[in-house]
Order: sequence, then C-alpha cells, then structure tokens
Amino acid sequence: MSAELTQTAGALAIRPDQTAWTPEQAAVLRQTGIGDTVTRAELDGFLHLCQRTGLDPFSRQIYLIGRWDKRAQREVYTPQTGIDGYRVVARRAVAKLGGSYGYEDTLWCDASGQWRDVWLAEEPPAAAKVTVLRDGLRFSAVALYREYVQTNREGKPIGMWAKMPAGQLGKCAEALALRKAFPHDLAGVYTAEEMAQADNPAGGERHLRRVQPGEGDPWATPGPDAEQQGTTVAKGRSQPAQDIADVAGTTTDQAVVKELYRQAHGEGLLAETVKTPDRELLELGAYLIARGQQLAEPAPTTGDDASDDGVVDAEVVETGPVGPDAEAAAAEKELRAAAAAVGLDNLAEEFERSYGIPIDLAPARQLREMTAILTGSAA
Repeated sequence: MSAELTQTAGALAIRPDQTAWTPEQAAVLRQTGIGDTVTRAELDGFLHLCQRTGLDPFSRQIYLIGRWDKRAQREVYTPQTGIDGYRVVARRAVAKLGGSYGYEDTLWCDASGQWRDVWLAEEPPAAAKVTVLRDGLRFSAVALYREYVQTNREGKPIGMWAKMPAGQLGKCAEALALRKAFPHDLAGVYTAEEMAQADNPAGGERHLRRVQPGEGDPWATPGPDAEQQGTTVAKGRSQPAQDIADVAGTTTDQAVVKELYRQAHGEGLLAETVKTPDRELLELGAYLIARGQQLAEPAPTTGDDASDDGVVDAEVVETGPVGPDAEAAAAEKELRAAAAAVGLDNLAEEFERSYGIPIDLAPARQLREMTAILTGSAA
C-alpha cells in the first residue's frame, strides 16, 4: 500500500458534509459483505469514522466486520483497518499539525524475558514492543502473543498468525503505540491484526464484555451535576490508567465513574490493562463500564439471589462459534471445491484479504458469497 491512500472519486466519494450514505454508496457497501442485520447507528458511526480518518471504504482502506453476538442474536458490526491505514492517518496528522514522528527498532521478547531486535526462533515470540516517536516524546507499547494470537476451535494458530507470528505481533504492538501517540486521530477504529483474536472460539465461556471499536461511549459527556456529586478527577491533568481504576474501585458515586470514563477516553487510556480490586486484569474501559453498571444497580440480596461468581451480571455475555457450525462447514466445503475448479491455490489468503476473517471462522453467508463470485453466479 502506498504512503498516501487514494480517495475514491465520482459517485462514491464521501463528502465532509455528508450525513448519510447515498444509495450508490450503500449498494457498494453491501457488496463488501455487510448484511441486512447492520443497524442504522452502525452505518452512521462508520460514515463519521471514514470522514474523520480520511480512510476510504470503497478502496478497502477501512471496512465493517460482522461478528456473531450471542446476546444480540445477530452479527454486530465494528470498523477495522490495516496497520497501513494507521500509518497513513498518523502521517496525515503530522502533515496537518506539523511536528515529526518516527519509530525506534521493533523488539521481540522470548519466554525468558530477553529482548531481541530480530526474531529467528521457530516458536512464536512471547511479546513485541514498538516505540513511536512524536515531537520528541516516546510512546511505547507491548503486545503479548497470548492476548492477540488468532486460533481455531482446537486452540491452534491460524492464518497469518500461523505463518508469520512475529510480524503479526509486531503490527499489534505498533497499533497500540500509534494509538497512544495519536489518540484523537485513531480513536474508534482498531486494526485487523488486533481484532483477529475477537474471532477466537470461546467454548461457551463467560467474560466481561470488552469495549469494542466503533462502540458508542455511553459516558463521554459527564452529567451536569458531576462536580456537585463529589467528582475527584483532576481537570486538565493526565492520570495513569491504574490511578483511574483505583479511584473507580473506591468510589460509591456513579457520577465519578462517568467522569473517569470521559477522561480516560480523552487520554486514549481505555485499552490499557489495569488491576481491579478483586485482582483481576481487565481493560480500563471494560472495568469502568462494569463498575458504573454496578453502582447504578440495587445492592444484591443475600441468599439464593446473590451472585458469587465475581462477574457483573449486566456485563456478562456468552461467546461461541460464529454462526451455526454445520451450515458454515457445508458452505466452506462448497467454496473450496469452487476454488479448486478455477485453480485458485491461495484461497485462504484471498478470503482473509477480502473479508478480514479466516475461512474456518467465517459465517456461511460470506463463504457462499465468495463461492458465487468464483463460479460466476454472483448477482
């Protein structure tokens, strides 16, 4: 991808003053795999994000990815870009505001904690570190392999994570560092490399809900009485993520938590990992939402109605395989047969490049769509 991503011209061009997708744009977006379950809010948010970042969905610089949400019983769509999209947004921001930006050498860490500037081992690295330099300041980030690796239902790495784990992990660390250096420009959109793990089958486990890219910020604006209700957040002063989590864990005032969330969002700290009062490690954004929900609800009763599993009920979701397994398996078999018939020997790479998701984790609808393209039966 070139240093400057080109913008689509003509009928598909996105205007700065545009408030909704045109019929022509909507028709092309549907051809990229966006299903009928997408909501108006998701589409409107995607338009705003495209306008703010300057990335073009019609040139596949940014796209909406649908993932099955068991709680919503539908595919929930969130925006993604590639690491090249992040680099272009950063370069444009520097060109617009002035200053400079660059990188230190990427480092990889083995299981013993030793850092190296090149990864030659057969096994994947345990971590990668990238430092972005902006206007003389250093913004470092570390990505752990176990937190980002994309796996199949047997827990084995798949796709590019199986072929080039060091490169994939380096991209994740770079995205984290760039988001620290350019928090306002890159807020709301995550890279495909970072979000690959979101498609990992969870085997029916229960998790605290993660803050997803493109998700609305429910507490972005503090209530009018936040100051009067004892908000202890220091205005105009950056606080480390753990400090914010510590205040949220001790306060009994939901208004304080709302203000903490607003500040963490403004400082680009929502994705930082913090330790909660029960010693669990969570993303700051997910913890603040759970804590706010907890303070908004009545105190739990004792007896059978009380929950002792340590999970906030309002934020518990069940995750599982994307779509019905049998239907997806049949669609995948049809797609592989179609690819073999036309001599497409890099089907896995082409599918992941087009849809941003590996074949063995894709829903049946997308598998059949590519089959129709290969067989010439697409509408």
